[in-house]
Amino acid sequence: MAKKEKFTMEFPMRCSAKILFEFISTANGLGEWFADKVDQQDKEFTFRWKNSAEYAKLIELDENKVVRFKWDTMEKDEYLEFKIEKIDVTNTTVLLLTDFAEPADLKDQQLLWETQISELKHRIGS
Repeated sequence: MAKKEKFTMEFPMRCSAKILFEFISTANGLGEWFADKVDQQDKEFTFRWKNSAEYAKLIELDENKVVRFKWDTMEKDEYLEFKIEKIDVTNTTVLLLTDFAEPADLKDQQLLWETQISELKHRIGS
């Protein structure tokens, strides 16, 4: 198995950091756009899609700024991160997404994230 590559994607969002943070850091918010159902117990999250479930631990949380998860299937130096940045000049909120994928799967993973973030934007009304 090839070593996974880290990649970052940037998505301009038309909403406040506070609203966006709710959608990326809470079980209810993530259940709106990321998975069919999300359960949370302390820092342990269960993400459910049709016939599968995946588990992640919340490893970093900085209100209205960053959320970092570690899937139970990831290598020790891998994570999924949502980072919110505010561009003062344009007064734009930007969502930076960092994930890992095998080189052969990189394009598919990026397309999947574009679809997911499109759904997030739709839910937020962005």
